[in-house]
Amino acid sequence: MLQHQAPPNDHTFPSVLKATVSLKNSSFASSTCCSYHAQCVKRGLLHNHFVQASFLSLFSEFGDMSSACRMFDELPRPCIVSYNAMLAAFGKSGDIGLAVSMFLNMPERDVYSWTSVINAYMRKGCFREAIAFFRKMMVDEDVICGFLQPNEATFVSMLSACAKFDDACALCLGKQVHGYLCRYSDLSVFLGTALISFYGKTGCLHYAIKVFDWMPGKEVCTWNAIICSMASNGKERQALDMFEAMKDSAFCPNEITFVGVLSACARTKLVDLGLEIFRSMISDFIIIPNMEHYGCVVDLLGRAGLLKEAYEFVGSMPFEADASVWGALLSACRVYGAVELGNKVGKRVLELEPRQCGRYVVLWNIYAGADRWDDAAVLRQVMVDAGIQKVPAFSIGTE
Repeated sequence: MLQHQAPPNDHTFPSVLKATVSLKNSSFASSTCCSYHAQCVKRGLLHNHFVQASFLSLFSEFGDMSSACRMFDELPRPCIVSYNAMLAAFGKSGDIGLAVSMFLNMPERDVYSWTSVINAYMRKGCFREAIAFFRKMMVDEDVICGFLQPNEATFVSMLSACAKFDDACALCLGKQVHGYLCRYSDLSVFLGTALISFYGKTGCLHYAIKVFDWMPGKEVCTWNAIICSMASNGKERQALDMFEAMKDSAFCPNEITFVGVLSACARTKLVDLGLEIFRSMISDFIIIPNMEHYGCVVDLLGRAGLLKEAYEFVGSMPFEADASVWGALLSACRVYGAVELGNKVGKRVLELEPRQCGRYVVLWNIYAGADRWDDAAVLRQVMVDAGIQKVPAFSIGTE
């Protein structure tokens, strides 16, 4: 476009900057940011609200919050679009304090403003605060008067927060959100999927199945949600049947699908079927297994008592196993009382996660189960010396 001397305008740069964000891990993208900014300054395009917001998003995606703040401060009259872009930037950077402070001082707010703060809390794992902020939104005067309505993104975020916050009130709120959607909104694919995931994670599988059956349209993510919900709620056989129904319905499984299916195989100790499905990822679906898939296979072998095979499988992985993979094998060693292998695996896990209390507890229980109290005492002393606090849910003895 530039070579043909066709001058870009304020409609050009938002698309160009969005494309640059999608390539943020490349050296090309980082080297062109300043060039785009200079061109906008030269052409007098920075007065446009959408160009401003695009640059704020660009800087935040690249982690350059100083440039984002400087640009925002230089805006003579920032509009709500620019405010929302800056709110999202603070949220992505993890600075909830600045996000909330900006929100409270905004001259006007819309649904994107509220949702940005909710998402900021979500990213930091502050699910209680996210839920409280949503409650505050729903009793805000603008919502009550109908000037502002929560959108799909708001409800998806809130259902995710309710699913992750282990509290009876969160379950009640999630059901209230479901009721609100039934009354005021069409249930889109993504809202339906969020509801299935919410009910599955809170143990209300019958509701998850009802939502799935009721949905007129489904996507791969919807099938994934119901398969994972069944696999984690004691309905592993149904999850495997649903996997077959998914394929029969001409939906192509993806990486998430196989996590759910392999987990179902592991819980039911269907070793041969699980290994066959794992191999089919590459041969039938051209999906390269990632760390989570390998962890599922280790869990599959470990639960079936095939500890030697599981250990050899870890050694055959095309990349270095992380703590979650070794941790799955360590748990299997505890169940089957494999002291020597557990000792070897446990030391490897502690090298990767030296401050994870739960790993020490599992290894301690292996020693205690074999009456190796000297090793157990040494391990406990290591925890004390390292200043590792015992999580209240775990138990470790003093013998």
